[in-house]
Amino acid sequence: MTTPTTDDRRLWLIAFAIAVTIALVAGLVASTGEVPGWEQSIFHAINGLPDWLEQPMWVFQLAGLLLVPLVVAVIAAAFKQWWLAIALVVFIPLKLLVEKGVVKQLVERERPGTTICGYDAADPEAFDVSCGQFRGDVPLEGLSFVSGHAIIAWGVAALLWVVLPGRWRWVPVGIAALNAIARVYLGAHNPLDVVGGGAIGVAIAALLILAVELIQRRRSADG
Repeated sequence: MTTPTTDDRRLWLIAFAIAVTIALVAGLVASTGEVPGWEQSIFHAINGLPDWLEQPMWVFQLAGLLLVPLVVAVIAAAFKQWWLAIALVVFIPLKLLVEKGVVKQLVERERPGTTICGYDAADPEAFDVSCGQFRGDVPLEGLSFVSGHAIIAWGVAALLWVVLPGRWRWVPVGIAALNAIARVYLGAHNPLDVVGGGAIGVAIAALLILAVELIQRRRSADG
């Protein structure tokens, strides 16, 4: 069974510090409620990609569903990666606590349909449909920072980094990156929403990995 080791501690402490810094900076920018011009440019560049990408992007955005950590936890348990299975299950309430109980209480920024394209539920007929592409059933209003999908996709990728060998560990990282791009492409989130969400996911995962490593050290010391 592959588990975090003392050698990993410094790596994950650094990862946690970097992730928290990125999340804080993204949150500070988003806390104004506005989407700065440079972020709008990134949104339009990704959101304006060809329509034939809609189906694969829709698939990649599924990597951020709340069910994903549970599915991966079952697979981890099947391979007797017990610490990983438990960490994935614990990740879910931590994600909800940080996202709903902390971040969205402090940062109120609406989705791109409202912040970039000016959607107003009181006057939907005035909505400029040429402003962006809002594919599928993505909402045009509601709190957007941070992306819960990005938290999950990047959190799972970080936890899997410990157990996957060699180049395989980059597969969930690639999926997490495509998940973030997909959420912007579909019109569900502003770019900093997914950046901040991804950073929070990595931070939560890093804390769980450090907690597992600490428990292992104490068990070893107790002999």
